Order: sequence, then structure tokens, then C-alpha cells
Amino acid sequence: MNRAKLIAALAEKSGLNKQKTKKVLESYVEIVTEKMCQNEEIAIVGFGTLSPRKQSPRMARNPKTGEPVQIRARTTVKFKPGKFLLEAINGKK
Repeated sequence: MNRAKLIAALAEKSGLNKQKTKKVLESYVEIVTEKMCQNEEIAIVGFGTLSPRKQSPRMARNPKTGEPVQIRARTTVKFKPGKFLLEAINGKK
């Protein structure tokens, strides 16, 4: 599902028009980005938790040349699905 389809589905489900739904989605993305930059965790009960995670520098290989390459330290985002989401996607209700 792409962004446009997500906005359309959210608008249909919520009863809001697409313009307001787009604004809500943009606000959500902005807030999540802001909080991740501040190294904060975001937990939505039943859905899951987004948390920033530090990755150490490491060695890897360039797949084209086979040359060793140093990957610098960085922060990534980890998503841990909630119980209800896991049950829903695995067919348990």
C-alpha cells in the first residue's frame, strides 16, 4: 500500500475528507520523526512500539567488487509488533 492508498483508506474508515486525513498523516509522520530524533520510544498499545536503536560500526563487503567496506555507526528504528497485531496477522482472534 502506498501513501495515496493509505490516505484514501484512512479517509474512508474515519469519515474525514482526504485533505484532513492527509494533514493528520503528515502530522503523525512529523511527530514520529521528531521523537525518534530525540531518541524517544513511541508505543501504541495493541499495535506495536517504535524505538531508536544504535548500531555499531562494522565491516561488510561490496557485493559488486567483494572489497571490504567499513559501515559507520548509525541509529536505526526497530519495530516490535504488539500482541493484538501479531494475533491478527496470524489468524488468532
